[in-house]
Amino acid sequence: MPIIIKTPDQITKMRVACRLASEVLDYIAPFVQPGVTTGELDTLCHDYMVNVQGCIPAPLNYAPPGHKPYPKSICTSVNHQVCHGVPGDKKLKSGDIVNLDITTIKDGWHGDTSRMFAVGEASIQAKRLNQITYECMWKGIQQVRPGGHFGDIGHAIQKYAESHGYSVVREFCGHGVGSRFHEDPQVLHYGKPGTGERLEQGMIFTIEPMINVGKKDIRSLGDGWSIVTKDHSLSAQWEHSVLVTETGWEVLTVSSGSPPPPAFVTPA
Repeated sequence: MPIIIKTPDQITKMRVACRLASEVLDYIAPFVQPGVTTGELDTLCHDYMVNVQGCIPAPLNYAPPGHKPYPKSICTSVNHQVCHGVPGDKKLKSGDIVNLDITTIKDGWHGDTSRMFAVGEASIQAKRLNQITYECMWKGIQQVRPGGHFGDIGHAIQKYAESHGYSVVREFCGHGVGSRFHEDPQVLHYGKPGTGERLEQGMIFTIEPMINVGKKDIRSLGDGWSIVTKDHSLSAQWEHSVLVTETGWEVLTVSSGSPPPPAFVTPA
């Protein structure tokens, strides 16, 4: 399908949905402590989205072709889980790292974002992976401008990740987002500059690199959703929803608790 260019009114509505998604992460951050279960985090986020924000949790009962309905309201991917981890009875322990992936629906529009959290005292390796993955996302964001190419985004992420000895997951990518959870285009986190479709003002899509300490290979678990590294190495992911503006980019999934951009980021 063609890439949907959002109108100014639609962009205004997307800003609201995206800010609300980020505010869920602000809300849940103090609860990410040793001893909490991923299921408890899911319940807290669900109740906040529904009862406080008046939103719909987009993942709940989401069923793309070939998948059974997703049973929870958020994704919780711990340690070697790459993405789509299903919340449950697993207790987080000190040293774990966990990605919380939030997608809200507000007035028919989706806001999609995720953050990494260190539980208790994480290892130096885990902290470094979280930081480099965050920087990878921002390296990609900085490539967003009208007339650029989607390959520019993927190349910047891949080059930065591999320069630090990490690998980039190939099977999952960013995506367009708007009135639907997943729209065109697919936003690869690897590639060659100057390739892929051109970026146009009004496009909104996610940039969400999944970066592994070990090899890039992955496998799926028996729940039909959770994806893990094949070599059991740590994996991290950060995600923002990004708007192509007249001159560059605007990150939509920001709130008062959002981590600041890395020092190398210059305004769009």
